Amino acid sequence: MSRKRVHVYVTGRVQGVYYRATTRDTAREHGVDGWVKNLDDGRVEAVFEGDPDAVDEMVEFCYDGSTRANVTDVEIHDEDPEGLDGFEVRW
Repeated sequence: MSRKRVHVYVTGRVQGVYYRATTRDTAREHGVDGWVKNLDDGRVEAVFEGDPDAVDEMVEFCYDGSTRANVTDVEIHDEDPEGLDGFEVRW
């Protein structure tokens, strides 16, 4: 099975609005591995790795995020897969 990995940075009102928890739950539903965390500058950073279609769905999810979020930008970087297993919220 081929794997895809992307590293994303999400800008907008994305902290304090359950963005990370919703991202974790959505990634697990799609069988995508990786992690998500808040950055000190107010953005959210995430890595998604897994089936290419599922990873693409997670990238699309980032443009909306949680129902209380207001996303203004999503920066996406393709990376080589590292074989991550599971999805976690990092602190």
